[in-house]
Formats: sequence, structure tokens, C-alpha cells
Amino acid sequence: MDKNEERDILRIENLNVRFETEDGVVHAVNGIDMKLGYRKTLGLVGETGAGKTTTALAMLRLVPNPPGVVECDRLEIDGQDVRGMSASKLEQVRGKEISMIFQDPMTALNPVFTVGEQIAESIEIHEHLSKEKALEKAGDMLELVGIPRQRANEYPHQFSGGMKQRVVIAIALACNPKLLIADEPTTALDVTIQAQVLELMNELKEKYDTSMIMITHDLGIVAEVCDDVAVMYAGRIVEQGSLEEVYGKTMHPYTEGLFNSLPNIKNRQAMLKPIHGLMPDPTNLPEGCAFAPRCNYATEECKKACPALRNVGGTHMVACVRYEKDPNFMIDRRKQNG
Repeated sequence: MDKNEERDILRIENLNVRFETEDGVVHAVNGIDMKLGYRKTLGLVGETGAGKTTTALAMLRLVPNPPGVVECDRLEIDGQDVRGMSASKLEQVRGKEISMIFQDPMTALNPVFTVGEQIAESIEIHEHLSKEKALEKAGDMLELVGIPRQRANEYPHQFSGGMKQRVVIAIALACNPKLLIADEPTTALDVTIQAQVLELMNELKEKYDTSMIMITHDLGIVAEVCDDVAVMYAGRIVEQGSLEEVYGKTMHPYTEGLFNSLPNIKNRQAMLKPIHGLMPDPTNLPEGCAFAPRCNYATEECKKACPALRNVGGTHMVACVRYEKDPNFMIDRRKQNG
């Protein structure tokens, strides 16, 4: 067995992120644990405001302070403790060990520099190459993502949205990072370009043996590219496990609600079943389960106790009080729903 297979590329324990503002304390991430194996892809799923992007920024130590406060018992990337790293060490790690594709390709690129210069900058810093050689490698990276190297001298405004996203991917992969975080990488793209970008990311992930965290609200994307899934709600992970476990044996009512919100391709006349209500205000989270006010199965106990993740078989974990009292809750619920 490869020594890399024996440990995880990422280990997080009890990560908390809050923003101390004049209007109150925003509890963005609330005690999450996460691990990711080498060459694996984790899908981090949830509605807007669930804390997905904040979790990613905390991994890179990019949460602004003030007002952000990050507390964590463990945060390791490839065995290195990120919490105590100096600023200079962090600069070496970002882009080289861990890299991020930010959400909007339209704003991720600097409009006053050519795309070749922007790719080359990271290569110069981390691989200590001359500017000439870095620009040459930048051209190689452009060709790798399907853009002719001759376009390296062009500016971002001369590229379409899909091409911009390819440039951002080239920047993120320029130094062959061990861990890639992709934050909603296809949100601003049309469906055809989405498919092309996802196929490209899959190919490059295999080529470079890169581990990846895919942040998205699109369950279809997760099914296409991910090995494992973590479902976030109000700053907590409420269900996690392998793709087969979470998709084949959905257990948390919130995850069930996400699937029920999808169109039924077998019955186009079927009505959608949206999750009623809104995510709770992060400055005033409920005392018990944060999903209880929107949950069809909530009891009085759910409103009092905040459930911890518990193992329900294999790597499958779920945070729901109902399972602690009734292991057959899922079976009974499915019978109830027909």
C-alpha cells in the first residue's frame, strides 16, 4: 500500500468560525469534523448560507480577522498543522499544497494583467522559475485546459465565462497542489459549459492525483464527481458518508428534503416538494436541532437537544435525535411517504 493511502490529506476537528459584528455574533461554522483521503473527492453540499465557503476559507486561513474568529482543535493538510504556521509558511502552502477555485470566474481574475501573467505569477513564486520559463509553463497550462497558448497575451475581458473558468482552473493547478478546493465552479456557466468544465476537472484530478473538495448545492454534480458527501446545514454537518451511503440510504430529513426538491425525470407531472421555511438566522440559532423548525418529523425533544453525528453503519454518519430513539426511523418514514 502507498504510504499516502495510510493517512488523510486533510483532517479537521471541531472547527468553529464566528463573526463578531456590531449587530451580533454570526455563528457561521459550528463544530464540524472533516477528513479527506488521498486522491478522493468530497462533496460539501448545502443551501446558500450553510457555511460551506467559510469552511473552505478557514482551511486556507483566509477568514478576515476582525471580525472573523476561527477556533479549531485540529487543522492539518498533508500532516502539517496549519493553525500555527507563520505568514511566510502559509504563502508557501497556498497555491502549492492547497489551492482554491473561487466561486465567480468573472471576478477571480485581475482585469489589468494578461491571463498568462496571472498563471505565471503562482509558478514564479512556488517553483522559483524565471519569468520567461514561468510564462512558458503558463502557456502549457492553458493548452492543458483547452486554450491555445497564443491567447496567453490576452486579457480576461477577451474570454467568455467558460474560458475564464478554464483559466482559473489553470491557475489553481499550475503548481500541482495536493488538495484542490472548488467553490461552486460551474454556477455562473450554462449547462453545456458546466459539463465540459466538470469533465476537465475530473481528467486533471486523475492526471495529477489531486484530492478535491467540491463545494456545491447541485446534487447532480456531486453524483458525477464525488466519492464522499458531507451535507451542511446552519454551520453543522448533518449527514456524511460515501456517495453510495448518502444517496442510496438517505437518512437525515434535510438531505431527504434536498432530494425531494429535485424534478422527477420519470414523472414530469409530479409536483416539486420544496423545503418549507428558511435557514435560521446565524446570529440566533435554535437551542436544539437547527433544522427542527422546517422538519416534518420534529418532536419537542428535537427542539431541545442539538444532536451529534452518530455512526449508522460503515462510514455513514447522521445527526438526528430521532435515530437515537428509533433505529428504524428511516424505514418507518419511507413507508409513511409511500
